[in-house]
Amino acid sequence: ADDAAIAEIRSLIEKSYVHGAFNELDPDAMERGFHPDFAIFSAKGEDIGKYPIADWVASTAERKASADFDPAKNVWKHHFASVDVTGNAAAVKIELSKDGKLVYTDYLSLLKFDSGWRIVAKVYSRHGD
Repeated sequence: ADDAAIAEIRSLIEKSYVHGAFNELDPDAMERGFHPDFAIFSAKGEDIGKYPIADWVASTAERKASADFDPAKNVWKHHFASVDVTGNAAAVKIELSKDGKLVYTDYLSLLKFDSGWRIVAKVYSRHGD
């Protein structure tokens, strides 16, 4: 993969995912970086749970508007474990930590559209459960 594609993908994930969905709780940034058909997929017994982006954006906006939201305490650190790009497809492994503890290892799938890269799916593992 070329360095420009990797840099573009990392920047998109930092703005739309790390800051949009975690640190700053910015629904507009999320909508810019995620495809409208995006979903988080998780195992529910033998079924697949699906959390659509519209629901995630709405809950992010609610959390930000909540009286409990304190941006000074909502600090997530991230580490790109891998960014793999082949043509117009990419897979990113990113680790998210809070208060010095690894909380999530996320696998994000991206596709490059005419308008640029967009995050299209996520599967994850939560640590410490």
